Amino acid sequence: MITFLVALFTLIAGFFIYGKIVERFFKPTDNPTPAVTKNDGVDFVPLPTWKVFLIQLLNIAGLGPIFGAISGALWGPCVYIWIVLGTIFAGGVHDYLSGMISLREGGKSLTEIVGKYMGDGVLKFMRVFMVLLLILIGAVFTVGPAGLLRIFTGYSLMVLIILILFYYFLATLLPIDAIIGKLYPLFGICFIVMAVGIMFGMFFDDECVMPEMEFANLHPEGLFIWPFMFITVACGAVSGFHATQSPMMARCLKNEHLGRPVFYGAMVCEGIIALIWAAAGITFYESPADLNNLLLQSGAGAVVYEICEGFLGTGLGMSLAMIGVIICPITSGDTTLRSARLILADWFNINQNEVKKRLALSVPIILSAGFITQLDFNVIWRYFAWMNQSIATIVLWTGAVYMNQKFEGSSYFVALIPALFMTVVTTTYILMAPEGFKMDVVISTSVGFICMLVALTKFWKTRRAGIEPHVKFG
Repeated sequence: MITFLVALFTLIAGFFIYGKIVERFFKPTDNPTPAVTKNDGVDFVPLPTWKVFLIQLLNIAGLGPIFGAISGALWGPCVYIWIVLGTIFAGGVHDYLSGMISLREGGKSLTEIVGKYMGDGVLKFMRVFMVLLLILIGAVFTVGPAGLLRIFTGYSLMVLIILILFYYFLATLLPIDAIIGKLYPLFGICFIVMAVGIMFGMFFDDECVMPEMEFANLHPEGLFIWPFMFITVACGAVSGFHATQSPMMARCLKNEHLGRPVFYGAMVCEGIIALIWAAAGITFYESPADLNNLLLQSGAGAVVYEICEGFLGTGLGMSLAMIGVIICPITSGDTTLRSARLILADWFNINQNEVKKRLALSVPIILSAGFITQLDFNVIWRYFAWMNQSIATIVLWTGAVYMNQKFEGSSYFVALIPALFMTVVTTTYILMAPEGFKMDVVISTSVGFICMLVALTKFWKTRRAGIEPHVKFG
């Protein structure tokens, strides 16, 4: 329990200490935000800060901090280290920077921001890559909760998928305060109660003992910690998906100074949730092998069900917990597909005030997500995890370039250091992974470091060229 409490305290301290450092580097102003200057009643809508925070939290906290953290638990307590360090020094940074840069850029989508500071080539790649990724994530956040609902209700999986996709269609089409702004606060409470309930269930369950830190690879299949754990945990530590959501909330913030509690703060909350679920996976089962057997036989949904039932019983606590883990991915899936609509609208310069124009983008997005739900979920998740971390890497590089261009001194290091690390991680993973090129670990890691050095050299050349806005990284 001591290891868990230290990790929990470190995450909270990270928000107050490192989050403040990042904020000081960015220098928030009192200038009017896009929510005020571009209020259109659809996507640009000023909302109360507490609502924006809960929406941001639910937007980013999909299956990643639950399913990803449970899968990360297979490596044992060492997963805590990555959740803590990844959240504070990488996840919180790219969530904050993507949201704040969008604020400064008039509420632009992530793709347009990346294109402006990384070059036209990266822009074209990101537009296609991001729309595909978001539709893929929408499918993941459809199949996951549908599977849990099937366990909980016994209904047909296909019927549940259709119902969830219909909700996604409405949430993608309607103004942000029509459904999302009204339902998310209630859902947010359920989600937080769920996480707190699981945590205290671990504390007071006499039959389970929370293992302390041991620096060993406990994965039952011997899967390397490097780089697989860093990709598997996904949203619980670093997630490019989050950076697609921050600009959406940048269109609803009334003041730049609210960026740290909303963007960085929501990421820390998600890190805490991931920490809780990783600890639950480690604590509830006698060994990582037992956890792995259930994951292989019945999937992560069955693990979530067993943990909730074991720590909270079958009463109100169990119901709240299951609602939390079902609603959590759904409230990410709807805004994921909404983000895809906004990216396409920015891409093709389509005004979204008219319903028929929103309809023209929403229908093909929903149909595409529905098609992908018919594919194998485990394969979808592996590709999602890698694509997700690749986007995070690009966002961190964009943040480093932006900080270099806009601010004097070495403030760019807050984004540069995690960008370098994630460059090695993502490159090494796709070269080693079964769904990638299946190469040797030494060769894969060596190529990863070479890619990192190439990217660093390119960045350094742009830095030496000056900080004028026309200087591009790509």
